[in-house]
Amino acid sequence: MISYHAEGIEMPALKKRETTEWIKSVAASYGKRIGEITYIFCSDEKILEVNRHYLQHDYYTDIITFDYCEGNRLNGDLFISLDTVRTNAEQFAGNDYERELHRVVIHGILHLCGINDKGPGEREQMEAAENKALEMRAPK
Repeated sequence: MISYHAEGIEMPALKKRETTEWIKSVAASYGKRIGEITYIFCSDEKILEVNRHYLQHDYYTDIITFDYCEGNRLNGDLFISLDTVRTNAEQFAGNDYERELHRVVIHGILHLCGINDKGPGEREQMEAAENKALEMRAPK
């Protein structure tokens, strides 16, 4: 089950049923099934608090993924800062807010599928996986 929550901000205009089906199809393409996934949409201040408290990182980010996966079943809590999503959408030419939001939503799922983005060459692998997943999303 995938649930969507907003903490201290307005819920983004996300088509939940379509987004859930898309997430399930992306997970299936990696041989994974959806277990309990919780999206928490929040502000920069909240994600900074989470980053400091749980990860001892003192910086803003677009997403923090907590991985509780069991075998091929994806479970996790995904905190997404809509402030940073909006800033990133503005900074990266040709990326509108909705596309950037979907990129971040699937980025967390790709982490749960085992794709990393911190080591040598991993950022490029993650970007390729994000682009492939975005292509799988049904057109508006």
